[in-house]
Amino acid sequence: MAPLVVLVGAPGCGKTTVGRALADALGVEFRDTDTDIEQMAGKPIPEIFIDEGEAHFRTLERAAVAAALAAGTGVLALGGGAVLAEETRAALVGHRVVHLSVELPDAVKRVGLGTGRPLLALNPRATLKHLMDQRRPLYAEVATATVTTDGRAPAAIVDEITALLPR
Repeated sequence: MAPLVVLVGAPGCGKTTVGRALADALGVEFRDTDTDIEQMAGKPIPEIFIDEGEAHFRTLERAAVAAALAAGTGVLALGGGAVLAEETRAALVGHRVVHLSVELPDAVKRVGLGTGRPLLALNPRATLKHLMDQRRPLYAEVATATVTTDGRAPAAIVDEITALLPR
């Protein structure tokens, strides 16, 4: 069993907000691998970065993504950096993956420049731009569809994604 939809994208693209709304609209479960990681580690992601470092976090992230893909949750949201791992990109082959695309101005508004996001702690705007530039080709690589989220309400995004799903 596979998830109905896997959402990928940069911080602030709306993976969690849209994912929850999409799951509600489809009457299925929503799962977020960042939440899974926090449950596995017994602490928030910023504390994982501080206590064990990014490499440890990425190890937990790869395991969380593999488990979530195997569990077949209805709508699955991956953390923004999950696509950095080659094995995660390979695991996404054959899944319906929607890249929620966002440009820097909207991402900055939504993210709030770093609160609770360890990679954005220093010079958040420049760091977010760098992360987005670095990851955009990886999102495109794994995506079966791309949906733009800039200036759009979650309901409109949900409608567009739902139209992409088989009837």
